[in-house]
Amino acid sequence: MIFHIGSNVLPEETLGELQQEVQENLDQLRNNAVMETLRSWAPEVIAFGIKLLIALVIFFIGSRIIKLIYHMLNRSFKRVDMEVSLRKFLLSVLNAAMYCLLAFMIAGQIGVNSASIVALLGSASIAVGLAVQGSLANFAGGVLILLMKPFRVGDYIVSKDGEGTVRSIGLVYTVLNTGDNKQVVIPNGTLSNSPLTNVTAMDKRRLDVLVGIGYHSDLKKAKEIMGRIFHSQEKVLKEEPIDVFVSDLTENSVTIGGRGWTSIDDYWPVRWEILERVKLEFEAAGIEIPISRMEVQVEDRRS
Repeated sequence: MIFHIGSNVLPEETLGELQQEVQENLDQLRNNAVMETLRSWAPEVIAFGIKLLIALVIFFIGSRIIKLIYHMLNRSFKRVDMEVSLRKFLLSVLNAAMYCLLAFMIAGQIGVNSASIVALLGSASIAVGLAVQGSLANFAGGVLILLMKPFRVGDYIVSKDGEGTVRSIGLVYTVLNTGDNKQVVIPNGTLSNSPLTNVTAMDKRRLDVLVGIGYHSDLKKAKEIMGRIFHSQEKVLKEEPIDVFVSDLTENSVTIGGRGWTSIDDYWPVRWEILERVKLEFEAAGIEIPISRMEVQVEDRRS
């Protein structure tokens, strides 16, 4: 077969050689372009590799430092007798914060703009904070209660929102059990920002009993009976002072009082027993305990 190019005639073999030569030139140009591209990228790739290697070293060293700080904080919190729930929460928050700081350091080393990430996280935090403002107040109150320890689990507290034995102290709510076995859930924000009374904070409690007797009753005998009742009660602490006194002179009675100390656990049984004995022994001794009376006069107008 013979090909005509213009006025020239080329054999088929010559045309094949030309095509092969053109293909080889194209391949050579393509290879040269690839090599030039690789040569231009080489410094950047090497620089990125060095940065990545440094980032890995920073991560390795930083993670070891974070673990060391974590164990040190854990030991410190245990030494100060911090509540278990608060200790775990604070350790988790601090651990996450340290790893976030490490991530920002690594991102800056690689070349990522960490300022935009911080701005985004800050905006998201503000939005979430405004949405859960009430819960955050209760959470802050729970942290304060667990840190300051105005009461512990097992204490009996009295607040404006209820009273009872503390069953659990959470980070948001505190649960009380009342004397009749009801459950009261109080937000920690309320407990941390209002007065409350911890009845069982101390190991002993003063017991006061006030009783009114009639003006015609034997005052000295009544005081003697009151003193004998307190001294004979075995659960009244004898190392503490026991006082019997006249507390008040009212319109209808003379108020005498007895005062002693007992342990927290024995307070109510001792009080109930003393009140019962006072009533029975005053009656047996002829000492009147006056009661309020109302006189009603009815006029007959039929006449």
